[in-house]
Amino acid sequence: MPMTFSRRFLLQMTAMTPALRTLAAAPTDAAASRRAVVSLVKGEERRKNVREALEAVDEQIRPVLKTKKSVVIKPNNVSTTNQLAATHADALRGILDYLEPRFKGPVYVAESSAGETMEGYEEFKYTRVASEHRQQQVKLVDLNTEAKYKAIPLIDFDLHAIPVRLAARLMDPDAFVICSAVLKTHNTVVATLSVKNMTLGAPLHYAPGESDHWNDKRKYHNGVRQTHFNMFLTAQALRPFWGATVIDGYEGMEGNGPGSGTPVPSRLAIASADYIAADRVGVEVMGIKPEWMGYLRFCSDFGVGQFDLAKIDVRGQKIEAVRRKYALHPDIERQLQWMGTITDLPPRLG
Repeated sequence: MPMTFSRRFLLQMTAMTPALRTLAAAPTDAAASRRAVVSLVKGEERRKNVREALEAVDEQIRPVLKTKKSVVIKPNNVSTTNQLAATHADALRGILDYLEPRFKGPVYVAESSAGETMEGYEEFKYTRVASEHRQQQVKLVDLNTEAKYKAIPLIDFDLHAIPVRLAARLMDPDAFVICSAVLKTHNTVVATLSVKNMTLGAPLHYAPGESDHWNDKRKYHNGVRQTHFNMFLTAQALRPFWGATVIDGYEGMEGNGPGSGTPVPSRLAIASADYIAADRVGVEVMGIKPEWMGYLRFCSDFGVGQFDLAKIDVRGQKIEAVRRKYALHPDIERQLQWMGTITDLPPRLG
């Protein structure tokens, strides 16, 4: 039976995120031509790499950082048991080392893990990091337990509008949001870096102890085309609140990412105030064809960030000097089917 929507429902869905009202508009010339700065650091110490990568783009970060009341660090804990799949405690330490002389407010490490968030914090020794950095007022937050959200519309497999609940803490205008990502291949969207960490970490699911086992993350896994587009919609909504990103590639993951791949000793860290530009550099050092990254291309086309390598100033290592071709997920051919044309719907009506 066809789904029907009231006028009130459609107005409510439209009002949920002002960014979506510009969806049909072409990007401005200014957004398309804006240059981005990305640092690329190589070294034998993860914590130092992360700190130095952020320091290399400090003038891009500090002016905004000093206007904020708190910092939110969003790790990537797609797994709560496999360290290779998750943000390392030393990556958090590197971020805190950077922040210590520059920011005096509270710092929240906040995640909505695919599993139980606090178990991951314990497993990966985040609790020890918080204890070591008491003077920086570091607190660990389970976004699912906090259960505060803002809703935006996505599309389902049938291209119908559906709501998704995003963690409100990641959309706080008084917070400087730092993405702590990992360099990994992915089983649906080719690679996961900054934008994937944020867009699939923001949707909530049931908290520990809840009898109703709902999960808004599953709303993104409804078709490879829809996944790319829904990540783009989510990035649009989150973009006004993004501060900086750092991608830890000290030990990346290839093959069966994002949770069960094999290690790659790239020994890198990438940082930028532009998440899209950082991810472009990330896919370059992984030897991935940029045209395969649908959600990043959509983001760039609509002014979320800069994906054109010719308009990205890379500081530190040369991409060519550190590039190492990652083995992709065995399902890569099916993943790339998002790039084709849809044939199951009429191309023209009327």
